[in-house]
Amino acid sequence: MAVLRAVCASMSLALAGSAALAQAPQPYPAKVIRIVTAAPGSNNDWGARLVGEAISPALGQRVIVENRGGLAVDVVAKSAPDGYTLLFYGPAAWTQHLFRETSVDPIRDLAPITMAMVSPIVLVVHPSLPVKSVKELIALARSRPGDLNYASGTLGATPFLAGELFKYMANVNIVRIAYKGTGPSMIGVMSGEAHLMFPGAGSVWSHIEGGRLRALGVASAKPSPLTPGLQPIALTVPGYEATSIIAFFAPAKTPQAIVDRLHQEIVKVIHRPDMKEMLLRGGVEPLGSTPKELGDYVELDLNRITKMLAATGYKGKQP
Repeated sequence: MAVLRAVCASMSLALAGSAALAQAPQPYPAKVIRIVTAAPGSNNDWGARLVGEAISPALGQRVIVENRGGLAVDVVAKSAPDGYTLLFYGPAAWTQHLFRETSVDPIRDLAPITMAMVSPIVLVVHPSLPVKSVKELIALARSRPGDLNYASGTLGATPFLAGELFKYMANVNIVRIAYKGTGPSMIGVMSGEAHLMFPGAGSVWSHIEGGRLRALGVASAKPSPLTPGLQPIALTVPGYEATSIIAFFAPAKTPQAIVDRLHQEIVKVIHRPDMKEMLLRGGVEPLGSTPKELGDYVELDLNRITKMLAATGYKGKQP
């Protein structure tokens, strides 16, 4: 009987040990990591695939990219905070709620990881538009109020913000045509369906060189080495400036240890010499901030854009 009790006790301990092992958290990462980003044809999509492939060996897991367009922010904000669903997005990640009804609050619902890259914004037009400078475009727009239009994808993304800022600062009436992302927007301008747009340089430079689009200026305060030959729009519209910072976020409440691991691996790969060369060739510059620096930037940028909206008289949110 004593032997039987001893055997039962041993079995109970073994089962308890097995249960404890089964419940113990597995080291991160233990499965595929998903990067959710914008529609294909944008710096967001291209950058997500480039960085995802580069960090995969160090993390020891496959990294996949999922294109969700304007819903990307909502998808990530509502995902489990376990480090397996990440967001790679530009300013729309923290500005969308200013332009459309959404339950997502970027400060409350997203955990910053790092500013990964920045792209200069360029003003491009369809080659048939009879303008070859920013000054000529403004003159044409003022002579035909409400007739010219600009293409943009997600509300709150840089091409949209740059377009609205240009309208306000240049005092022109140009109508927005909405598309489902940067890629469709570019097709719209190249086909002549839209007259102009404000995309990231990396996503359109090959089309500029191929003559499918005409570039009139760059939205940086000074000439950019990534847009050779282009002068700042600010020379014609004093104070005009727009840039596209693309960053990584996780859902809020993701454990700090996981955020730190992701930050470490992402910053490490984007500063590798071969990666820097690929990024620069693609029209973007590598950054690599701390999570706090990204969080501080988001708050400052939100304040800046909120003031701009108040000054421009922008009305209403879209559903």
